[in-house]
Amino acid sequence: MDTNFLLQAIIYLSAAVICVPIAKKLGLSSILGYLLGGIVIGPYVLGFIGQEGEDIMHFAEFGVVMMLFLIGLELEPRKFWKMRKFILGMGSSQVLGTTVLLFVGCLIFMDWKWETALAISLALALSSTAIVLQTLKEKGLLNTSVGRSSFAVLLFQDIAVIPILAFLPLLSTVNLEATSDAPQSLITGFPSWLQTLIVLGIISTIYFAGRYVFVPLLHIIAKTRLQELFTASALLLVVGVSYSMQLVGLSPALGAFMAGVVLANSEFRHELEGDIAPFKGLLLGLFFLGVGASINFQLIIENPLFIFIFGAILTFIKFLVLFVISRIHKKNNNQNLLFAFGLSQAGEFGFVIMSFCMQLSIIPSVLANQMMAVIAMSMLATPFLLLINERIIYPNSRIKEKVTENKKDDDFIDEDNPVIIAGFGHFGSTVGRLLRANKVKSTILDYDSDRIDLLRKMGFKVYYGDATRLELLKAAGCENAKLFIAAIDNPSVNLQVIETLKKHFPHLKILTRARNRNDAYELIDHKVEHIYRETLYSAVNMGVDALVELGHRKYTATRQGRQFIKYDEITTRKLAERRHDKMAYMITIKEEIELQEQLLKSDLYSQIAATNHSWDSEHLKNNLSEPAD
Repeated sequence: MDTNFLLQAIIYLSAAVICVPIAKKLGLSSILGYLLGGIVIGPYVLGFIGQEGEDIMHFAEFGVVMMLFLIGLELEPRKFWKMRKFILGMGSSQVLGTTVLLFVGCLIFMDWKWETALAISLALALSSTAIVLQTLKEKGLLNTSVGRSSFAVLLFQDIAVIPILAFLPLLSTVNLEATSDAPQSLITGFPSWLQTLIVLGIISTIYFAGRYVFVPLLHIIAKTRLQELFTASALLLVVGVSYSMQLVGLSPALGAFMAGVVLANSEFRHELEGDIAPFKGLLLGLFFLGVGASINFQLIIENPLFIFIFGAILTFIKFLVLFVISRIHKKNNNQNLLFAFGLSQAGEFGFVIMSFCMQLSIIPSVLANQMMAVIAMSMLATPFLLLINERIIYPNSRIKEKVTENKKDDDFIDEDNPVIIAGFGHFGSTVGRLLRANKVKSTILDYDSDRIDLLRKMGFKVYYGDATRLELLKAAGCENAKLFIAAIDNPSVNLQVIETLKKHFPHLKILTRARNRNDAYELIDHKVEHIYRETLYSAVNMGVDALVELGHRKYTATRQGRQFIKYDEITTRKLAERRHDKMAYMITIKEEIELQEQLLKSDLYSQIAATNHSWDSEHLKNNLSEPAD
C-alpha cells in the first residue's frame, strides 16, 4: 500500500515537472499543463493511474481547501463593504441569471424532474475559483478592474455555496437510509428540515468556536515562539474544521472558507497566510492533475454528442450572462470578453454538489456522472478560450487589459511640463507630491482607472494611458521634457517603457524605480544611470535611525548611511556584470562586503575630529543657545 502511494506520488509529480514547463514554453497556462498532464497519466491514455487513482482526488481537493481558507482570510469586513456593490450586484446577477436560464432550458428541452433541473442549474452556475484566480495571477491581472470584478463574482459564488448546500436537502423527496453506493454522513437519514437546521448549526458553531476558542489558543501558541508549532496549529485548524464539515456531508472547502473568515480580523492573519500558502500552491497543482486524470473518457465516448453539446451550451449561457453583466457595469469590449471567457466554466464546487445530490437521490448517478464530465471538460476548455481571446480576438490583452474611461485623455494632453511621471501609485505619488510642493509641474500618466478616479478627487491632474505606447509618450511631451520618472508598479512594464524612451528619446534623463537588486540588474543592462531601489533606501534610513537611538551623532549616522548607499550602488553595478557566473558572483559579493565595511570604518574614523560638531552635537546646541551680541 505504501509502495503504491509512493509510486502514485512519483507519477503525479513527474507529470507536473514535465508537462507544466512544456505548457509555459508554448505560452499556455500552467493550469492547462496540469490538466493535460493528468489526462496523459490517466486511465484512458497511458494508464499509469487506474480507476483507483480517483482516490487521489480526496487528497488533491485539499489544495482547494487551502485556497478557500486563504480567500476567507482576505475577506475583511471593511474590504467586503467596499466591494459590496460588485459582490452583491455582479455576483448575485451572475448566479441567479445563469441558474434561471439553465433551469428553464432544462425544463423545456430535457425530460428531467424540476428538482433535478434546479440542482444541476445551481451546480453549474458556479465557476472555478481555483482556475480563475490562478490564471489571473499568472497574467498579472489580479489588481486590475477585470481581476477585482472576477474576484467579487467568485467570492459571491463561494459564499453562495453555503445556502445552496443547506437548501439541497429540501429538494430531496426521499428520506435516505444508509446505502453502500452513496457517500454517507452523520445526518444521513434525518428529515430534510432537520438536516438543514444541523447544517446551519454547524456553520454557527464554527464561527463562534473560531472566534472565542482558537484565537485565544493562537495567543498561547505564539508565546512559545516556535514557528513550526504555529504552522502545525494553522494546519490543525484547516483540517479540523474541514473534517467537521465533512462529517455532516458538507464540503471541506466550505469549512475552510468559514475558518478563514473568522480569523480575517485577527492579528495572526498575515502569519497564517504565510504558513498556509506553500501548501496551497503544491496541492492546487495536484488538484488540477487529479481533475485531468479523473475525466471519464469512456462516458464521453458512449454519449459524446450530449456531453459536448451540453458543455457548449453551458459555456455559451454563462458567457452571455457574464458579458451582459460586464456591459451593464460599463466595461469595454476587451474587459467584457476577458471577464466572460474567464468565468464561463463550471467549477470544483460542482463536483461537491453533484456528489451531495447523488447522496440525497436528487440526481440519478448516471446523469450526475455525465454532469461531472461536463464540468471537467468546461474546466479544461477555459485556458484554451482565454488563449484564443488573448492571441486572436484581442492580441496583447494581457498587457492592455485596461481601457480608457475617456479616450480623449490618450489623444489630447494639454500640458507640456519639464517632468513626466509614469505610474502614480504609492511610490510615484510620493515623488510627485514632493515636486508639487516645490512648485515643479509634472505631467502624470497612469494605467489604473480606479486609481485615476481617486487621484482626481484628491486634486491631481492625471492622464489615463499606457506608457509603453510611443504615441502617448509623444503626446505627453517627451520630446521637450527634461526628466522622466518611471515609477510603474510592474517591473516588466517599467522596463518596457524605458526601452521605448532609450530608443526614441535618447536626450531624456530617466530616473527609475527598482523593487530590488534583481530589477536593478536589468535596468543596468539597459544603461540606466539613475536607479532607486525601494528596499535599499528604506532599510538604510532605518539603520541610520537605529544608530541615532544607540547614541551616535545624527550627522555621523546620516553620513554613514549616505556612504553606504554610494558604495552599495557601485557594488551593484559590479555584480550586474558577473551575476551570470555563480562562482564569480559569490566571490565578488564577499569581497565587496569586506571592502565596503573597511571604507565605512575609514570614513567614520576620519570624521572623528573637533570639526565634527554638526546638527545635534552639544557644541552646536550651546552655540545656538547663546544670545547674540
